[in-house]
Amino acid sequence: MRGAVGTDDNIQKTAVSISARGKALPASPIRKLIPLAEQAKARGIKIYHLNIGQPDIETPPEFWAAVKNYSNKVLAYGNSQGMADYLKKLSHYYHRRGLDIDPDNIIVTTGGSEAIIFAMTIICEPGDELLVFEPFYTNYNGFAVQAGIKLVPLITRAEDGFHLPSESAIEKVITARTRGILYCNPNNPTGTIYTDLELEMLRRIVLKHDLFLLADEVYREFVYEGKHKSIMSLEGLSDRAIMLDSISKRFSACGARVGNLVTRNRDVYQASLYLGQARLCSPTLEQVGAAAAYDLDDSYFMKTIDEYRRRRDVVYKGLMQIPGTVCINPGGAFYIMAKLPINDAEKFASFLLTEFQLNGKTVMIAPGPGFYATPGLGQKECRIAYVLNTDDLKDAMLLLKAGVDAYNSKGK
Repeated sequence: MRGAVGTDDNIQKTAVSISARGKALPASPIRKLIPLAEQAKARGIKIYHLNIGQPDIETPPEFWAAVKNYSNKVLAYGNSQGMADYLKKLSHYYHRRGLDIDPDNIIVTTGGSEAIIFAMTIICEPGDELLVFEPFYTNYNGFAVQAGIKLVPLITRAEDGFHLPSESAIEKVITARTRGILYCNPNNPTGTIYTDLELEMLRRIVLKHDLFLLADEVYREFVYEGKHKSIMSLEGLSDRAIMLDSISKRFSACGARVGNLVTRNRDVYQASLYLGQARLCSPTLEQVGAAAAYDLDDSYFMKTIDEYRRRRDVVYKGLMQIPGTVCINPGGAFYIMAKLPINDAEKFASFLLTEFQLNGKTVMIAPGPGFYATPGLGQKECRIAYVLNTDDLKDAMLLLKAGVDAYNSKGK
């Protein structure tokens, strides 16, 4: 007797579900307002984008020329560590910055994002903890979820220029599951440059508690006041310092997706290489372009930094024209984290895109809460990326002031 054949109608179905990790992935607070921005543009509103760190400075022509003149007939896989010529150029660049970093201390990654994920994955077991200082680069949240680890936030305050908390406050949250401390210097989103004393404090803590120290240094060149000190210049950390870097901001090449991880710890290096082998290689043509960009002398950076300093000054002056704003002029990167006289940054950011316009224009900002891990923080704060020319920024700051007034007058 032939067996009965089941049909879709009589087979009992159960719902499939994605993983807890998949469910925990956060939306980008920087990008989630894009639908509202697109709707505003469809209504004919001009938007000044202050919400995302996409520079308008042109990518160096040397980058494009090197890509255009790439002569190989086959675009083949590259070395998992990175292309040999590019590794040499990176090493030479770091030596120019006074850092003794050789090619075999470097793993080229697919953007700085992959460098961070590599580091988190290598030093932490699932469920382990990394200390971070909030507000912090919002994508650290997503990277931590991918790595299966927990970020333990320590609060910094606008009134203090977002400088680090005390040594005792940091040590208080260290547990048996703490594996390291992650910081960004110059900082995204605050623009703060940490002092030598602050970095020395972190050095003492990681040595005392046998932790790794991870430094996101993608904004190294963007220093207007003070001085940047690299993690790789701190003494006694050869087995625990991991530097995370990228060409995205340095050469205004965000879409190239070329970053790198730097370490003198051979176990970390080897594990990074194996992760690199698992994804085969980072982009070849972009490494060719980046290698050419690293041939630029320091006059390129000086010109760029002068332009960003002017932009920062315009934005800071504009913020100071808004009564009740709390903001200390930042020393680096190209962001300002400001506490505005508003009650809800998320609602305010939406209001600017849905209800406010002046002379057919408005601004788009990044709401503060997305840069925190602690619920309820950043409610009155926003991050402003000064990546537009000074004339546009002057107009944008007038619009922001008018937007604050309009928002508060409506009793939002």
